[in-house]
Amino acid sequence: MKLIFDKSVPGRSLSILPPCDVEETALPKEYARTKAPILPELSETDVSRHYTELCHHVYGVNCGFYPLGSCTMKYNPRIDEEMAQLPGFANVHPLAPAYASKGCREVLDRAKTMLCAISGMDDMTFQPAAGAHGEFTGVLLIKKYHDSRRDTKRTKIIVPDSAHGTNPATAAMCGFQVVNIASAPNGCVDLNALKLALGDDTAGLMLTNPNTVGIFDENILEITKLVHNAGGLCYYDGANLNAVMGVVRPGDMGFDCIHMNLHKTFATPHGGGGPGAGAVGCKEFLKEFLPHSALMDGVEGSQVRSFAGNFLVVVRALTYLLTLGREGVREAAVNAVLNANYLQKRIKGSFKPAYDRICMHEFVLDLSEFKKETGVSALDIAKSLIDRGMHPPTMYFPLIVHEALMLEPTETESKETLDMAAEVFHDLYKQAHTEPEPMHSAPHNAYIGRPDEVRAARTPVLQKKLS
Repeated sequence: MKLIFDKSVPGRSLSILPPCDVEETALPKEYARTKAPILPELSETDVSRHYTELCHHVYGVNCGFYPLGSCTMKYNPRIDEEMAQLPGFANVHPLAPAYASKGCREVLDRAKTMLCAISGMDDMTFQPAAGAHGEFTGVLLIKKYHDSRRDTKRTKIIVPDSAHGTNPATAAMCGFQVVNIASAPNGCVDLNALKLALGDDTAGLMLTNPNTVGIFDENILEITKLVHNAGGLCYYDGANLNAVMGVVRPGDMGFDCIHMNLHKTFATPHGGGGPGAGAVGCKEFLKEFLPHSALMDGVEGSQVRSFAGNFLVVVRALTYLLTLGREGVREAAVNAVLNANYLQKRIKGSFKPAYDRICMHEFVLDLSEFKKETGVSALDIAKSLIDRGMHPPTMYFPLIVHEALMLEPTETESKETLDMAAEVFHDLYKQAHTEPEPMHSAPHNAYIGRPDEVRAARTPVLQKKLS
């Protein structure tokens, strides 16, 4: 497909902007361009067809099954978008006076009340712009807490080896030394390894529960107690909150602070449909360290982003919560767990789960032995799924499982869709034993086949040079 600049024709134009309704004022000469910008010149038809063609090359949850593990790619109700498009929300200026933004203030207050109730926290900020930014903010709360007590010897953050890659990166960015601890054979935290890692230099623990392999750690109360007894704090990575929301609260598990991916758990746009929001909650004793916007919150404090963060994402999340209600939030979590266990059971006859037990919202397949038998890798299976009309699951993550495929079907998929997906996996299992060769070069029907991903990562071409 050509770039829009390649479709440009000199002198061609369109007029879709309304006439200017205010007095025009020229820029001061020192700020004006000396050379016209290089912009594509196209008709309205050209532009419409270009973006329609791009749309046809995009795969989303509205196109088909999208079991991307650890990412919660579920259906986003249209009413969430409608509420975010209301002029009073969409057009509000962040510097608007309080009397002109009372509705926005109420959105933030009601969302805070509901999310604190779900997470078991006492206060919350919506400033962080995404999950990783929320992690960063949460770990900074831990740092500020220890600094306020002049407990500067606490320089280490403990992170399990099954954690999201952002966890150790966040701890390092906050100036901590990262201490990795191994998982036990059951996929949960190894208590002995944790005890050995704890000491008077422990600042805290970063953990998600259920964890990255989709298992709820039955020792969670002992884990957080051990960290607290050592003088550390417990940070909850809310990436998997959608499996337990309305059922059990991180605050009751012993966690002191938490970030929540509003753009995952609470059904607002994810990834390219963003932006995101990484709301951060905390217990009462950390409340004084939360970042606040003096303008939006009326509270003086530090900031990690301008104003109240990505406000319209909070509007979407609140709409989702109000639509579901208390019972619906719990039902969404329960159905996410039900769907994951159903699909794991249906696939199990062909592919082996990494941890053959009841899972939560997601599960991991271990294709190590399968690859030895057939020569077909997890990557080959993932790419072959594209030819079957499915988006691939997460590949080669977590790193503690070799030849891993991680599937998260989410609560918004029907039994019929899950049955279809299971049959596709069974068919690919059979093909790998009878006709594996085409699978090594799959996909064959996609717009982009199998690119050199290593080269793309190491030497990406991110821009086109224009004359």
